[in-house]
Amino acid sequence: MIITLDGPAGAGKSTAARALAARLGWCYMDTGAMYRAVTLVALERAIPLDDAPGLATLAESLAITFRDGRVLVGERDVSVEIRTPAVTAATRPVADAPPVREVMKRLQRRIAEGIDVVTEGRDQGSVVFPHAELKVFLTASPEERARRRHREESARGGGTPLEEILEAQNRRDDGDRTRSVGAMKAADDAVLVETDGLSHDEVVERLVQLVEERRRPLTA
Repeated sequence: MIITLDGPAGAGKSTAARALAARLGWCYMDTGAMYRAVTLVALERAIPLDDAPGLATLAESLAITFRDGRVLVGERDVSVEIRTPAVTAATRPVADAPPVREVMKRLQRRIAEGIDVVTEGRDQGSVVFPHAELKVFLTASPEERARRRHREESARGGGTPLEEILEAQNRRDDGDRTRSVGAMKAADDAVLVETDGLSHDEVVERLVQLVEERRRPLTA
């Protein structure tokens, strides 16, 4: 069974997808980590970030897998390296390159073959897995998402004003919705789950409920 979680930044989809997969004992596929892994290796090999064909060739050559919550390229654990500021800053042009997205789409489908998987991103239900048994579009109001990010930053000692976080978030939302490839879009048959006012545990419980509802016809 394939479950897709799409939605805007700050909606909590990564945390929810990871927790849901752990709860079900399924594979969690972090598609953002996959693009970060390609970016990391591209930077190491000095492949220009505007060389879309070169990046696609690189992506095709990499064996990106998930194991026990870790992200591996071959046997190399890159879970920490892909979260550095340098990789974060360089990932967008890699993720925006149409040839790279085509390669990654094939890889994501290959990973999901024959297993139960929870995958999250922006276009997992609308593009990558249009026949997924359950598609969820996880969202929250812009203000709620900005407050969450502000709390996270404050906990890390950051001092960015809430208003600036909201403005930056709105710009990112606009960019994600209007990307030429991989645009953020709810699949036509996606279930909308709004997380305003819900705790993390309540969101996961709602997702588990949706999974159980979809699985009953399959096991009846």
